[in-house]
Amino acid sequence: MRKTTRKAWALAAGVTSIALVATACSSSNDAADDEGTADGGDITLTVATFNEFGYTDEMFDRYEAENPGVTVEQKVAATSNEARENLNTRLAAGSGTADIEAIEVDWLPELMQYPDYFEDLASPDVEGRWLEWKVKQATTPDGKLIGYGTDIGPEGIAYRADLFEAAGLPSDRESVAALFGGADATWDGFFEVGKQYTAATGKPFFDSASAVYQGMVNQEEAAYEDPDTGDVIALENPRIKEMYDQVTAAAVDDNLSAHFTQWSDDWTNSFQTDGFAAMLAPGWMLGVIAGNAAGVTGWDIADVFPGGSGNWGGSFLTVPSQGANVDAAKDLAAWLTAPEQQIEAFQNKGTFPSQVEALDSDEIKSATNEFFNNAPVGEILANRAKDVVVPFKGPQYFTIQDAISNAIVEVDVNGADRTAQWDTYVQVVEGLG
Repeated sequence: MRKTTRKAWALAAGVTSIALVATACSSSNDAADDEGTADGGDITLTVATFNEFGYTDEMFDRYEAENPGVTVEQKVAATSNEARENLNTRLAAGSGTADIEAIEVDWLPELMQYPDYFEDLASPDVEGRWLEWKVKQATTPDGKLIGYGTDIGPEGIAYRADLFEAAGLPSDRESVAALFGGADATWDGFFEVGKQYTAATGKPFFDSASAVYQGMVNQEEAAYEDPDTGDVIALENPRIKEMYDQVTAAAVDDNLSAHFTQWSDDWTNSFQTDGFAAMLAPGWMLGVIAGNAAGVTGWDIADVFPGGSGNWGGSFLTVPSQGANVDAAKDLAAWLTAPEQQIEAFQNKGTFPSQVEALDSDEIKSATNEFFNNAPVGEILANRAKDVVVPFKGPQYFTIQDAISNAIVEVDVNGADRTAQWDTYVQVVEGLG
C-alpha cells in the first residue's frame, strides 16, 4: 500500500517506561524535518498507529485532496507494546516521533505525567464530540487535553457457530447469549460452557488466558492503584489473586485454553486451523479476526458478556510537541477523529467509535458484519457499551498489568509453575516502591 507501512521499529535498549524520559523533549520549533517545515510549503505528516485503527489509503487520499500540499503516511506497529516503546524511545531522544502518535488507554496514564511533551488539543471546535468519560481520560488536572479519542472497546463473545454445533451446543447468537447466562452471565458460567465444549470435543475452548484475564480485570473499578491516594494496592486487592487463580486453573487444570499468546504467529495461524471456539471480542478485534480467519466460515458474535459489560482498550491520537508541523498535525488529528471518519474506520475494521454523534448515527445503529454471519454488530456493541465500568488507571497501571499478564502467559503458554509466576509478579509490584 502506498501510504501505510508496517514495521517493528528499532528500540533503544533499556527504555521501557516514560518515567525514564529525561528532559530531552524539544519544542516544535526544534524539530524541523527534511520533508517539510512549519513555515509553509509541501509537508509530509506521519501518523503512527498499531494493530488496526481502520485508517485506509483512500481516507488519506481524500484528506490530501482537501488539503493541497499535504502528504500523509501511516506507520503501523504490530502491537501496542511496540508502539509504546517506540514512542518512549523517541521522546527520550528529543526527536523522531511521528507528527501524530496513537496511544493506548492502558499506557496513557504514564504519559499524562508529562503533558509538556504533547500539544494541548482542546478547542471549541471539538467540544462535546466524545463521550464524557473518554475525554476525561486524556485531560490533565489543569484542563489540558493531550489526546483526541478514537475508539472504545465494548465487548461481546465471538465464537465459531460451526464448532459449537459440532459440540452439541446451541449455535445461533440468541441461544448462545442465553447459554452464557444472558443478562446474568458470569465468569463461572463462561468457564462452565468451556468445560462442556472441551468435554464434547477434546479441543480448546478459548484462545488465551491472558486475554480472558484482561476482560475480567477491566471490570474492576480500582484494580491496582487507589484513585484517591495513587498508592499501589495491587498486592492488597484480593480480587487480583482470585482472578489469577481462576483463569490459570481454567486454562491449565481444565485445559480450556489453546495456550496462545495473542498476536503471536501461532495465535494468528490458529484462526485457519480451528484452533479454538470462542474469544472475548471488543469491536476493534472483529477486524483482526476477519483478517486472520479469511476464508473461514462460521464466525458469529453473541450479545453477552460475563459480568454484564466490559470495555477492552480504546485509543487516542496525540500531537507531540517536538514535531515540525504541529498545527497541521492537529488539523489531521481532528479530522481523523471526527464522527464521519470514525464511522468509516468502524466500517473498515470494527473500531467502535467514542464520538457521541457517531454512536447516534444510523450507520452505527444499523451496522451489520457479513463475516460474522451478518450479525448486527452496531446494535450489539452499543448494548455492550451500556453500564461499562471505567477502571481507574494510574501511572503504574501498565507496568502492573504487563507483569501479571506475563505471569499468566508463562503459566498458560509455557507451562510454568503458577505459584512461582505469582511470586515473580509480586516482586515486580514490590519493586515499584
